Amino acid sequence: MSYITLHSTKLRHNFKVLDQIFTQNNIEWAIVAKLLCGNVKFLEVLLNITDKEICDSRLSNLKTIKKLSPKTQTIYIKPPAKRLAKSIVKFADVSFNTELATLEVLSAEAVKQNKIHRVVLMVEMGELREGIMARNLMVFFDEVIALPNIEVVGLGTNLNCLNGILPDEKKLIKLNRFKEIIEENSGKKIPYISGGSSVTIPLIFTNEIPLGINHFRVGETLFFGTNVYKDSLLAGMYHDVFTLTAEIIERQHKPNIPSGLAGTNLTGETPTYSEDDKGKSSMRAIVDVGLLDIDLRDIAPLVPGVEIIGASSDMLILDLGENAENLEVGDTIDFSMNYMAVLRAMNSDYVDKKVETEVLPPSISADEFICLN
Repeated sequence: MSYITLHSTKLRHNFKVLDQIFTQNNIEWAIVAKLLCGNVKFLEVLLNITDKEICDSRLSNLKTIKKLSPKTQTIYIKPPAKRLAKSIVKFADVSFNTELATLEVLSAEAVKQNKIHRVVLMVEMGELREGIMARNLMVFFDEVIALPNIEVVGLGTNLNCLNGILPDEKKLIKLNRFKEIIEENSGKKIPYISGGSSVTIPLIFTNEIPLGINHFRVGETLFFGTNVYKDSLLAGMYHDVFTLTAEIIERQHKPNIPSGLAGTNLTGETPTYSEDDKGKSSMRAIVDVGLLDIDLRDIAPLVPGVEIIGASSDMLILDLGENAENLEVGDTIDFSMNYMAVLRAMNSDYVDKKVETEVLPPSISADEFICLN
């Protein structure tokens, strides 16, 4: 038995803290829910907390959200595949775009469905993931606004996800200037600049967000309470909204070093061992979760003294350390999880999903939160 738990009250706390911050700074924000992999149980928790826009990069997940809450505005946050145009228009109220050929197909489909499909044009700002090159932006915009049933509602940019390029005030001012130039030349108003994500939040605390940046897309900081800019944790938020639990299926005293001729293991590696471990042994446990469900580098035991030794496709090997007498076969061990651990476990059909509600202290105020950080 292994399962991932969503602690709903902790998630609600993190949401309230962030919502206060954004409200005080006149910024609208949408929740990036792709981490939940379309899980109905977890999406219901999220939709019970907020009525804000929900972003995802998987169309099937947006379809699930619309089924659960037809009034929730959905945003498809990667350039759509042309072949998905029909479903994009049907299930995504807004999509992020960079290709005219795709927008032409979306336009034709929007006409068929008698809908206005709203789009955000993504601009390349140095990260070299998706984005229209700045020198082409004005011509691109003119071509897009000529398309029937397509409405440009924003400019956006993506930073940090591929090459780790960080946002800064200079880049955000530049993005805002692009909007101003387009509006001056076209006579069209662009309501939003979606220039922020989790990595941009710390710039709010240092007053480095230009006034024109009025929309954020937030996932990691909401779910993990992280300062993505500094790769650290934010005080006053919960960092354990998710935990992984796995059952001990074997507990035995074994040597620290294997015996026999060593080849490569499942992942193509030949493990090495310290000379200091020769002749030594320890109490080891096997728990029923493995590389198919998680990457052992992305989790950590929450029991002090327990260490991860290694993993195979469906088993994780632990050194119980000083906990040897306290843990038996059938007991469970909890693990902390980072973003990639949750994403992988959520995508696994072999890890059960549970929701837990705890009684917690009241949320701190936005001012208290900023003072702490």
